[in-house]
Amino acid sequence: MDPGGGRRGPVRRWQLVRAGTDAVPPSTRRFMARARQRRMRAALPWAVVAGVFALAAMVGWTVFGTGLFGVREVQVEGAELVSSVQVREAAAVPDDFPLARVDLAGTARRIGTLAPVERATVTRDWPGTLVVRVVERTPVAAVPQNGAFAVVDRSGVVFRSLPRQPDGLPVVRVGRPGPEDPGTRAGLEVLAVLTPQLRGQLVEVTVEGLARISLRLRGDRTVVWGDATRGADKARVATALLSREADTIDVSAPDVVTFK
Repeated sequence: MDPGGGRRGPVRRWQLVRAGTDAVPPSTRRFMARARQRRMRAALPWAVVAGVFALAAMVGWTVFGTGLFGVREVQVEGAELVSSVQVREAAAVPDDFPLARVDLAGTARRIGTLAPVERATVTRDWPGTLVVRVVERTPVAAVPQNGAFAVVDRSGVVFRSLPRQPDGLPVVRVGRPGPEDPGTRAGLEVLAVLTPQLRGQLVEVTVEGLARISLRLRGDRTVVWGDATRGADKARVATALLSREADTIDVSAPDVVTFK
């Protein structure tokens, strides 16, 4: 009963009923379908970008952060005066170190500190090989030193010591061979301008001072060279006088030659 004493009618209960497909107009369904497609098309590029970033992160971590693509081998090419073991030790790249993280220029510089190595290049050969290509120094002269012979290249760098004079190398006598030594540089300059005839007769180049350079030839003959200037003129004049019967040929002033 209600407060006024009358009877209360039946209570209505509301129930949520899902409308059937037929209850939604076709135009509405088409609109909703197109809306879903637009949302999917809008979200697809972001999903692709996220997937690409995730894949790149995984690949980057695998390549740069793990030993899966690490250094398994150091392949050495062109080394004769140095051993492969010496090159690997100079490279100082640990086993299984990520190949992608190897400092190629720094590794080449470390290998270049080996005395017989003039230059080196380092490259990657995937998945796990470091390739080292070595160019060794070319000997141009031998310098007598402490009962042995120091072998020098065209720059005057001493890169080898031998107990005997190596065949085919001229002898240059200087006090302290080295690329910074003026006497060494002067002696090598003289060697570089000698004609084939003079080189064929040459026994040794002696550098007693920068203006006191001489050549000793076969038959105990001497060419007084003086300093290293005008080398091509001196070589030409000395070659022309080789046929003269003289023990000493002085070309230190190539315009006024003396011999005796």
